[in-house]
Amino acid sequence: MNDWLTDNGWAVWLAIALLLVIIELLSLDLVLLMFGVGALAAAVATALGVNVYLAIVVFALVAVAMLLLVRPPLVERLHAGPTLTTGHDALVGRSAIVLEPVGGTHGRIQLAGEVWSARAAEDRQTYETGTEVLVTRIDGATAVVTIKES
Repeated sequence: MNDWLTDNGWAVWLAIALLLVIIELLSLDLVLLMFGVGALAAAVATALGVNVYLAIVVFALVAVAMLLLVRPPLVERLHAGPTLTTGHDALVGRSAIVLEPVGGTHGRIQLAGEVWSARAAEDRQTYETGTEVLVTRIDGATAVVTIKES
């Protein structure tokens, strides 16, 4: 048995790598996958004739390198999803129609099918009824608007 392990150390490392990858499928944390890659590297090293102690060093170095260098960007990429703007943030950048003249302090617009209080982004600016404006930000329940460039 001991002779078989010595002669086929690569198979042991390969079995360890496969076991780690299978267990990784249950956790999906990518930690065991990195150790599995380290075990695969140790299997290759052992198949090339490296002794067991050097194979353990290869395993450790590759696993740590994978954990530190490869895993963080992979986790970030896996957890990153499309940025969804909701609520008031979704209204910024949308166009609206002036219902009542909008000045530096008050006015009304139709925005996304609803009537909103509005004020001009610049205090001295006034937008007349029917003007198409652009929402630059939302302050509480008031849309801050500027003229929409054609």
